[in-house]
Amino acid sequence: MSDAREVLSWERFGTASRELAEMVAADGYEPDIILSIARGGLFVAGALGYALDVKNLHLANVEFYTGVNERLPVPILLPPVPNVVDLSGSNVLVADDVADTGATLKLVRDFCAGHVADVRCAVVYEKPQSTVSCEYVWKRTERWINFPWSTQPPVVRRAAGAVGQ
Repeated sequence: MSDAREVLSWERFGTASRELAEMVAADGYEPDIILSIARGGLFVAGALGYALDVKNLHLANVEFYTGVNERLPVPILLPPVPNVVDLSGSNVLVADDVADTGATLKLVRDFCAGHVADVRCAVVYEKPQSTVSCEYVWKRTERWINFPWSTQPPVVRRAAGAVGQ
C-alpha cells in the first residue's frame, strides 16, 4: 500500500454529501429509509437524510476494520440488528463512508434482500477492488482515506475486546 492518502476535510465532506444526495435525487430514487453502516456511515446517512428529506434513519452496526488495512476475516453484524419488519417493503438507501472490499456493504445489502422493495448503496468513496458496485459514488480512489471523524486517535481508549458491548 502506498503512503499517499486521500484526505477528506469536514468542508469537503459537506460538498461530497450534498453532491451524493443530488445524484440520488437526479436518478429519481426516493428512499423511504436510509440504513447507515456504523460508524463511518452515520455521518453520511445523517447528511443524506437532511438533503433528501428522509427522517427514517436506521442503523446497522458492522465490525470489520481493526486498523489501517487490518480486518477481521469476515464482517460481523453486531447487535442490535435492524428488525426486518421495520424495513419491509421499503425503498432502502444503504449509506457508508467507503466501499473498500465491499464485504460490509454486501453483508448489509444481503441482509435487506427479500425484505425490501429496493435496496441501493450510496458511499462517499469506492475503491476499485470493491465487490459491490454502488449506485451512488462521490469519488473513486485507490488510496487509503483519512476521514475527518477517524483521523485523530480516540480521546479515551476502550479495553480490548470491546466489540459487541
